[in-house]
Amino acid sequence: MKIFIMTDQEGVAGVLDSEHYSGIECPYYELAKELLTGEVNAAIDGFFAAGATEIMVADGHGNGSIHQLQLDRRVELLRGFPTGYPFSLDNSFDYIAWVGQHAMSRTEYAHLAHTGSMAKFEYTINGTAVGEFGQLAMCASELGVRAVFGSGDRAFCAEARALVPGIESVEVKRGITPGRGDECDAKQYGKRNAGAIHLHPERARRLIREGAERAVRRAQTEKFGIIPLKPPFEMVKQFRATSERPMTTIRGTHPTSVVALLKSIPVDPPAPASKK
Repeated sequence: MKIFIMTDQEGVAGVLDSEHYSGIECPYYELAKELLTGEVNAAIDGFFAAGATEIMVADGHGNGSIHQLQLDRRVELLRGFPTGYPFSLDNSFDYIAWVGQHAMSRTEYAHLAHTGSMAKFEYTINGTAVGEFGQLAMCASELGVRAVFGSGDRAFCAEARALVPGIESVEVKRGITPGRGDECDAKQYGKRNAGAIHLHPERARRLIREGAERAVRRAQTEKFGIIPLKPPFEMVKQFRATSERPMTTIRGTHPTSVVALLKSIPVDPPAPASKK
């Protein structure tokens, strides 16, 4: 049984904000790596207990956030995604899981919600709003890899269950900021959703370990984890206004493949024309 774990950082218990935790220049960056790796190791324990034989951990945070020496020695670590989606996921994997995941941009009562960066307003595929989780989960479904587990903040867990009915989710904190932040530009949005109530990291790890084992045991007897996909596919990306450009929208389509669609659309909008 082969499992792919996608990791991020903003959905980890004890990661309090982006300003002090998320970048290599931040004072608590090394602590954030330890906190994430502890949650990942908890999920790994649960997956192996449920019968996993091979696990790949993908370090999906922008600056990297897995502590290599603290990571469970039974797994392999993937860092770097030169071809983009689906981030080296292929149909040799049975299941995919997420640890440390945050909710998508515009999610109410979410902690550090964003999609790719704080400059993104909203992404949709065939009219359904999707964040980082949703895009990869759709890729996994196209490949026949079942999405069975996710941990992060409460808003992310609700997002995951809405898109993938039956998925096992474990919340380790909950955001406390109301509203969607539509009035914010990119800089303002980056500071908006920093309020949250966190579980103690040890309690979070215990819940993740239990949830991960439960997810895989359920997946062996229950049918869940594949999102029904109906081609053709259209993606719309909206970007928040910045000091350099107004709010911007780009679109792309593909007749048959979500993976190909995601590969074909630029991550960022075109740079504004220089003024002479």
